[in-house]
Amino acid sequence: MEKYDRLEIRCPRLGGEVTFAYCKQESGNLPCPRIITCWRAYIPVEAYLKETLTQEEWNRCFNRPPKGKVDTIFELVEAAKKRKASPP
Repeated sequence: MEKYDRLEIRCPRLGGEVTFAYCKQESGNLPCPRIITCWRAYIPVEAYLKETLTQEEWNRCFNRPPKGKVDTIFELVEAAKKRKASPP
């Protein structure tokens, strides 16, 4: 799936372009909960995730109640700060 890492789509949560690589780790070690919805029309994302995630990771990512918008915004800001602070 690394061959898809540079593909970009518009993120409905952020309102701008993001890469598939970003979506795979948007929630720290877990993918964005919307990754399947956003990418399924372009790549076999669900099959890839089922191969790479454990059942526990899958449940934490896709079988949890959605967070509120304010909580999500704060988490995204913190994640962006951490990425910016860490060297490439």
